[in-house]
Amino acid sequence: MDSQLLTLIDLQARDTRLAALEAEAARLPKQIEAIHTTLAEAKKALDALKTKIDTTKKDLRTKEKDLEVVTAKRQKSEARLWEVKNNTEYSAVLAEIEAIKQEKGKGEEEILALMELQEKLAVDVHEAEAQWNRRETQAQQDETVVRRKLAQVEQELAIVRTERESRARELPRPLLADYEKILKARAGVAVVAVNSAAVCGGCRVAIRPQAIQELKAASNLMLCESCGRYLYWQEPA
Repeated sequence: MDSQLLTLIDLQARDTRLAALEAEAARLPKQIEAIHTTLAEAKKALDALKTKIDTTKKDLRTKEKDLEVVTAKRQKSEARLWEVKNNTEYSAVLAEIEAIKQEKGKGEEEILALMELQEKLAVDVHEAEAQWNRRETQAQQDETVVRRKLAQVEQELAIVRTERESRARELPRPLLADYEKILKARAGVAVVAVNSAAVCGGCRVAIRPQAIQELKAASNLMLCESCGRYLYWQEPA
C-alpha cells in the first residue's frame, strides 16, 4: 500500500481518537459541575428546613409571651369582678373575661400547632442532615472518580497529540493541508474504507468497478467522487 496512504489512515485513526478524548475532556468538568450543583441544591434545601424550624421556634416564643400577657389580663379582669358596683359593670366585666378566654384559647391552639410543627420539623431536619451527609460523602467519591478519569484523559490527550504531530510531519505540506481541510469539512472523517460492498465508507455512494481495481492496487491516492474523502481498500475479514 502507498506509504502516504498508510500515513493518512494512521493519521485519521489518531484524529478520531483525539476527537473522542477532547469530547471526554470537555464533558468530565461539566460532570463535576453537575455534582457540585446537585450537592449545593441539597444543602440549600437543608438550610431552608433549618431556617423554617428556627422561625417556628421564634414564633412559638412570641406566642407563649402573648399568652402570658393574655393570662395576666384575665387575672386582672377576674379581680375586677369584686370591685364592680352594679349589674351593668358586672356584665361588662364578664363579657371582657369571655373575650379574653376566647383569645387565650385561640393562642393555646396556635401554640400547640407550632409545637407539633416544631417536632415534625426536628425529625425532618434530622433525616435531611443524615441524607446530606450521605450525599456529601457520595459526591466526594464521585468527584474523585471523575477527576481521576479526567487526569487520565488529559494524559492520553497529550500523548496522542504528540504522536499525531509526529505522524503528520511525514506528509508533504500540501497533502497534509488537503487532508485537514477535508477533515474539517467532513465532520472529522477524511479517510474511509471501501470493502466488498463497494461503497464509500463515508457517504455510502457506490464506487465504480474501475476505481475498485485501482483501490485494490493501492498504487496512488484516490478521492471519493461524491464526498471527496480519501479512500482505501479494506479486505474482508
